Amino acid sequence: MITVLAEKPSVARELAALLNATEKKEGFFQGNGYYVTWALGHLVTLGLPEDYGLSGFQKDNLPIIPAPFILTPRKGSGNERLLPDKRMVKQLVTIGELFRKSESLIAATDAGREGELIFRYIYEYLNCRKPFKRLWVSSLTEKALRHGFANLLPGKDFENLYLAARARSRADWLVGINASQALSIAAGTGIYSLGRVQTPTLSLICKRFLEHRDHKPTKYWQIHLAHTKSFIEFRSDGALHFDTQQQAEESLKSIQRQGHATVSKILSETVHEPAPLLFDLTALQKEANRKYGLTASETLNIAQGLYEKQFITYPRTGSNYVTQDLWAEIPGLIRGLQHDQELGKHISKIKFGRLNKHIVNEGKVTDHHGLLITEKLPSALSVKEAIIYKMIALRLLESVSEACTKAISRITLQVLHYDFGLTAAEVLEPGWRSIQIAFDESAIEERNIPELKEGDQVSIIASAIKQKQTAGPQLYTEASLLSTMEHIISKTSTIASITDLKTVELGTPATRAAIIEGLLDRQYIERKGKALIPTSKGLTVYDIVANMRISSATMTADWEIALAGIEQAKFSSEKFQSEIEAYTKIITDELLKAPVKKEAIPELLCPKCRQHYLSITEKVTKCPNSNCGWLQFRNVCGVALSVEEIENLVQKRTTNLLKGMVSKSGKKFNARLILGDVQQVVFAFEK
Repeated sequence: MITVLAEKPSVARELAALLNATEKKEGFFQGNGYYVTWALGHLVTLGLPEDYGLSGFQKDNLPIIPAPFILTPRKGSGNERLLPDKRMVKQLVTIGELFRKSESLIAATDAGREGELIFRYIYEYLNCRKPFKRLWVSSLTEKALRHGFANLLPGKDFENLYLAARARSRADWLVGINASQALSIAAGTGIYSLGRVQTPTLSLICKRFLEHRDHKPTKYWQIHLAHTKSFIEFRSDGALHFDTQQQAEESLKSIQRQGHATVSKILSETVHEPAPLLFDLTALQKEANRKYGLTASETLNIAQGLYEKQFITYPRTGSNYVTQDLWAEIPGLIRGLQHDQELGKHISKIKFGRLNKHIVNEGKVTDHHGLLITEKLPSALSVKEAIIYKMIALRLLESVSEACTKAISRITLQVLHYDFGLTAAEVLEPGWRSIQIAFDESAIEERNIPELKEGDQVSIIASAIKQKQTAGPQLYTEASLLSTMEHIISKTSTIASITDLKTVELGTPATRAAIIEGLLDRQYIERKGKALIPTSKGLTVYDIVANMRISSATMTADWEIALAGIEQAKFSSEKFQSEIEAYTKIITDELLKAPVKKEAIPELLCPKCRQHYLSITEKVTKCPNSNCGWLQFRNVCGVALSVEEIENLVQKRTTNLLKGMVSKSGKKFNARLILGDVQQVVFAFEK
């Protein structure tokens, strides 16, 4: 018998059907010489400090550097955080029995760094020595799976991928566990979480927020003119920015007396906008956030669902390209869209005899190629699934289209000694833009202006002065944060890595969404519209670590380069771990000595028993008398109550208006918290 281990039950069902292993058992399928079973994500993980006999947060225990690391079944949550999850243990026992009864194994977890780690940690925990092969596919269609099983790869070919995955896992454990405990000990109250990628990401958000908040805009005044020639009206903008309104008004009077402008310069050029490349995961997440307001996590989850339904290829890709052998399948994928009522109308715009091959690049396809649709057309998609699927399909059509060609004219008008400018764009050949314009009519900018030549005079029919101000740094959205995380340039990076920006990143395409969601879950940041801003707790952490290496995005980017080097057999995993261990000792010592500003905790008498002072912790405010039992959680419908608001609630019996709370149905609302006559807290809604 051969055991096939998939990453999820849904994928295992597809593999079992393909292999004719149709007999359903508890925890696996069997038949035709195969057992097909599944992990439940990261079924086996690195043990917690308690697994090494180190309970609680003790300064004398730090830094904790396991030798060797212990693997354990994934733990539970809440009160069972330190106990193995019973469901995980049960499935792990099933996998162990199947491994023992099999002659060989097939690793069919997701084809990537984390998928490899899931299989190898289970394999190592079970102390298995059976030979195994690797199923490496980029889609779950029947065609792709049959090809994959017919061309299984030796497990040893992925040893470096596993070493990189293990190095990442251990580095995150060492930095995360030690830094979090050290800061929590230094703070004295509350639990703080720091991480190898999490903390630099928080620092980026905090730094941008403070720059935005502290920016002092400078006012200026600008003159705008309206003209006419050959019965066509058009506008021009003044090149000069005036420091005062009075200066602008004095200049405008002279301009108005002149009554006309002269064309002093025309610079014309033909611009070719190349067709975009295929989406990788990060590009898809950025575009979905920018256009539709979807979070990075939502986009990843939707794409993963479409992948498991066999409608798109593997979503956790960092490549925008395809290989030469895959290129032969592209025309068929495009023609398949003609059966889609909305997407099919674009097929006539595709020039099949002259498809743009710029997405073909063998050297830039690593684990997986760029995101593609599959030959299986979807039906009955949810609204959000349809959005993501159409984005991927449209991007494929755009990527194989020709460049968009525009004639751009930059025109300078002169009135006395004042310059005014305008830009005109004429589309000569829409190319790939003809695909996009059907869904985004603002994609092509075009100004209707008369034919002009140098020396022409044009009338001034209207004028205005507008007060403006210099813009400060914009708050991060998920789209702009993902862009920054994707293109971190480090001063210590090699020339080779700087020239290839894809290797100098903060996190990976597969992990960035989880990093952002982790910061939100820990209430270090919050969403304000599309913007990501730090909470007071997040700013407190940033204030402590701002000048430490743990907050450095470039240092973490260098580690990502090292991990890529391990994967490519260019860097030693042992050397990487020794560097991480050395750094862990440094950052632990820094954090233990860090001056932490303690939050002023007021003495508030319990509003119910009026006998004991309330205990105010990071998560709850409660009466210490168990017979009284008065309690108020500090997180209410997604909004964290500050100490000031708790004080208002207890002493004034009402908080200020709390904005941005979210109901169980997902609807946002604003309300005050009111302490009622029976000391129960209720909502007082804004409307």
